[in-house]
Parts: sequence; structure tokens; C-alpha cells
Amino acid sequence: MSLYVMNIIHDSVVDGDGLRSVVFFSGCPHQCLGCHNPQSWALMGGTPMSVDEIANELLSNPITDVTLSGGEPFVQAKEVKLLARKLRAAGKHIWAYTGYTIEQLQGASRDKIELLREIDVLVDGPFELDKKRAGLMYRGSANQRIWQLKNGEPIGLIFP
Repeated sequence: MSLYVMNIIHDSVVDGDGLRSVVFFSGCPHQCLGCHNPQSWALMGGTPMSVDEIANELLSNPITDVTLSGGEPFVQAKEVKLLARKLRAAGKHIWAYTGYTIEQLQGASRDKIELLREIDVLVDGPFELDKKRAGLMYRGSANQRIWQLKNGEPIGLIFP
């Protein structure tokens, strides 16, 4: 079972709170105007990697937590949820970026809901170029919300 990955980077300070390793998944149905990563739109545009290969790479850096980004991580939810479970079991705190809203994900497929349950912080909503603002913490446009989650349910906004 393979996931398509554009890139994995370590030691990011802009993709969530603290020091993070980030997986940029391939595939994005949103294709937002002004997207900073349009090369990730094609699902099979990245490198196929197994859940174990990705987990091993992310866990090779013991001082970082993890961010799931893209593209759109929820496009490959069936496999990404397995990755997220491995990372949580290893004690990693997980952020995820999505162009879907939390409301859309809560009413989505079982795989998307199960992935949502593995995430600690969710940055939701599509990037909207006309709402791009300098100085926004951990998001590209003012419509995007940063949710703290517990078992897939929002327990509060971090940066509304």
C-alpha cells in the first residue's frame, strides 16, 4: 500500500507550533488560486512510499513533531490514517493542513473521519488569495481556522 509524497522536510518552524517534520502529500482537488504548492495537485505526481518508509523517515528525527500537509492529506486518508496512528503511538504530536473545513470532514467518508481522530491540531479551509494577510500565524489566509482536536472533535480554536 503506497502513499504519494512530494517531499519530507525536517526542522520546520512555519508548519505548526514548535519544531516539526513535514510530509507534503501529492493530490489536491481544491487547486486554490495562488496556491504555494501547485506541483502537488496531481495525485501520482510524487514518489510512492509505504507507510513504514514515511514513518521511519519522520521518526528518524526524535526532536520534531509532525505536520501532514500537501497537496491534500485527506485525499489519501485511508493510508494516511495508518501513518498517523504509527506516529501517535510513537508519541508524536500531529498537525494537519486541509482545504476542507472541519464540518466537511466530519460528514465525509469513514477514512477521513478516522484520520481526523488521529490529529491534534487541524488547519482547515481552502486558501483564499483575497484573504491573504501578512502576519497570520500558521495559515495562509484569514478564512482558515486552527482547531485543537480531541478524538476528532474540535475543542477550541487556537488562532481564530
